Amino acid sequence: MALEAIKLSGRHVELVPLAHEHHDGLAKAVQDGNLWQLWYTGVPAPEAMSAHIDRCLGLQATGAMLPFAVFDRASESVVGMTTYMNIDPAGPRVEIGSTWYAKRAQQTPLNTEAKLLLLSHAFDSLDCLAVEFRTHFLNHQSRRAIERLGAKLDGILRQHMRMRDGTLRDTCVYSIIPSEWPAVRSNLEWQLEKPR
Repeated sequence: MALEAIKLSGRHVELVPLAHEHHDGLAKAVQDGNLWQLWYTGVPAPEAMSAHIDRCLGLQATGAMLPFAVFDRASESVVGMTTYMNIDPAGPRVEIGSTWYAKRAQQTPLNTEAKLLLLSHAFDSLDCLAVEFRTHFLNHQSRRAIERLGAKLDGILRQHMRMRDGTLRDTCVYSIIPSEWPAVRSNLEWQLEKPR
């Protein structure tokens, strides 16, 4: 299974294959909330965005990642990034990760719909055995968001990786499997339809 670049569109969000032309929008989006200053994430600083895009496109060329720029359809602006990563074509199995949004886009229908689009494509088009989510043990906001999706905690990888500041990260690994997907999809669709 080689993942082909694809555009995924909904009412609130459009996920488009990452390209260098998204640099300025991403550099501006990351400044909304100073996201790179959160020590428990790997969000690139504005001046590191070009190198980050190069890295993601390099991983895409090897088949290990499929990165997307996230567009807010209401403002017609780039508000973040997300990826399929750690792609295992034999499964197939993917992780949805390296996701970040400008502060203004966090905890909005945009994120909910982006996850719905990515999960729908993974299960309904790619026939994945599982979709994973990974986050820092101490990133409580991310953990709550993953749990709200309906993903189950598979376990914690202790001292899984070294962070930029030298600290060791314990990584929480979550997943959704095909038998859980119908309920997860219904929940995400309900969240998008309920009054705000």
